[in-house]
Amino acid sequence: MGQDAARDDERPLWARRIRNERVARAWSQAQAIEALRAHASAELPANGSLLRNWKRWEAGDAEPDDFYKPLIAKTFGTVTAAFFPHPRHRDAEAVLLAETGLDTLELVSRLRTSDVSPGTLDALRITADRLCSEYPYMSAGQLHLEGQAWLRRITTMLDRRLSLAQHREVLSLGGTVALLVGCLEYDLGKRPEAEATRKAAFSLGEESGDAGVMAWAQEMRAWFALTQGDYRGVVAAAEIGEAIAPHHSAAVQLAAQRAKAWARMGDRRQVELALDHGRRLLEGLPYPENLDNHFVVDPSKFDFYAMDCYRVVGEDSRAEIYASEVIHSSSDLDGSERKPMRIAEARITLGVVAARAGDLEGALRHGQDALHGDRKSLPSLVMVSRNLAETLQNRYPQEAAVEQYLNQLRTLSV
Repeated sequence: MGQDAARDDERPLWARRIRNERVARAWSQAQAIEALRAHASAELPANGSLLRNWKRWEAGDAEPDDFYKPLIAKTFGTVTAAFFPHPRHRDAEAVLLAETGLDTLELVSRLRTSDVSPGTLDALRITADRLCSEYPYMSAGQLHLEGQAWLRRITTMLDRRLSLAQHREVLSLGGTVALLVGCLEYDLGKRPEAEATRKAAFSLGEESGDAGVMAWAQEMRAWFALTQGDYRGVVAAAEIGEAIAPHHSAAVQLAAQRAKAWARMGDRRQVELALDHGRRLLEGLPYPENLDNHFVVDPSKFDFYAMDCYRVVGEDSRAEIYASEVIHSSSDLDGSERKPMRIAEARITLGVVAARAGDLEGALRHGQDALHGDRKSLPSLVMVSRNLAETLQNRYPQEAAVEQYLNQLRTLSV
């Protein structure tokens, strides 16, 4: 047994995931290749040859080629780059210095001049990208203050001498930073302010003709509705946003919000349809240049969407696999948490799975670990934690440790 575990740990992550995904569905390897064949658009080799390939993939002895990688991902309901991730790209701060030669102080001084050069706009675009990339881990209060300051600087530029193209660019950048500020306000529990900022972002997107900004503003509306229990409102907002930008990455997240809402309404078929729509759309989009930007759907986030849906509908084995993948993809090699909010929700998912399996100690450990991070989105954390709380209350109503955990949840203010 120990040798098998050591062998498993030595295999590439994609090989382990292929096996874990198969086992979660209770498929034999022969059944797995039949599922692979069912999802293929071209004829595949005979069963004997295909089964040998599958065994080599699971063992980590051979990596699937570019034909089989998307087919494996499709068979397991996710996207290729989530299963076989690309190397991470350099951060926006490095890009600012490398491509423009400007640091933040120099950029601010240039924004005070009457004329705005293309180089200044490039630097401003990179700065907006940096701010959006700091969303996953930076203190919400600190980033909110910085985002507001940059939003004021950007909007004051609209009074300068700008060409039509520059004017549109500034409006679009203002819309992007307003989206960020609105998300942070909602994270901090400032609902009225967040909704006002969201509407402002939509207006800036409308003025600039930036369908992406408009679609993300609708995604925020869907997110607000989801965390407030207005599931029909989620579906309505998602449909509007997808109509605005049907081929934009925002449409992927809108499909995910629809899937989450349908899961909570108990409509399993609509969950699968929404997830598959998002998966197909994401598979067809170019690989992102910056995986950390909050308004870019990185491929690993698709596992995050699926994790939430399968936890809610009670498919524990699949939810557990996705939770483990989310924790791995959201952590750096040294074990530090690059995306702590995703990790917190993954831990809650593991807690729900443990509670349903009769492991109270494991459920409470995962639940408490999820509450300890400094970077929180309170509405999302409370919504997901409620799933664990209900499971614990139903299964362990007399346990003092459960009541203690529920008291911790009650201290979270939204």
